[in-house]
Amino acid sequence: MAVNSISGFNSIPSLSKIGLSNTDKADSVEGSFANYLKDALTNVSNLEKESTALTEDFAAGKTDNIHQVMIAAEKADVALQFTMQIRNKIMDAYKEIMNMQV
Repeated sequence: MAVNSISGFNSIPSLSKIGLSNTDKADSVEGSFANYLKDALTNVSNLEKESTALTEDFAAGKTDNIHQVMIAAEKADVALQFTMQIRNKIMDAYKEIMNMQV
């Protein structure tokens, strides 16, 4: 029984041939993570503002749709809780890294 060699690995281009160096890749990852966090915080802020506006409208008698008010409040609450848990995990990771012996 003959065993054939694996071929085709020579056709995979390296990073330098594509024009993307390792530092460019790291910069784009950092930028995208920072943008992701900024967008997430903006979305949480928008949910909080929407919830506040709907609550004020309900209190002023401009709307009588309590379901919409409660849904907006719960969305804002869940988003804020999720954000706080992410912050806690990031702080735990930071503390763990700072406690490492070099």
